[in-house]
Amino acid sequence: MQSLKTFSLWFIVALTLSSAAGCSSWVYRINIPQGNFLEQSDVEKLRVNMTREQVIYVLGRPIAEDAFDKNTWRYVYSFNKGRQNEQHKELIINFENEKLVTLSGDYEQPKNFNTPLEQ
Repeated sequence: MQSLKTFSLWFIVALTLSSAAGCSSWVYRINIPQGNFLEQSDVEKLRVNMTREQVIYVLGRPIAEDAFDKNTWRYVYSFNKGRQNEQHKELIINFENEKLVTLSGDYEQPKNFNTPLEQ
């Protein structure tokens, strides 16, 4: 008889805790931006044949660098507002012979991108 009461008590506690776990949407979560935040005005400063140092000066260093492909840099930014409204932006920069060759992603290519900087 005593073991039935103990089992019933543990069952009620487990049921209560699992029910409370379903209420996790009530918990406030802080919106934390992650990655490299870039604006289109920053991307507008990029030109073909820029060196890696010049790109770092304009955009900063990418947060995550690919260990297997040193010629591709990815600038990724995500910001989760609430549960459904996630902002995600990415800029992919490709180098050849230590010079900027192409860029792609969620940003518009600069109008003067194909005009190299004066040396």
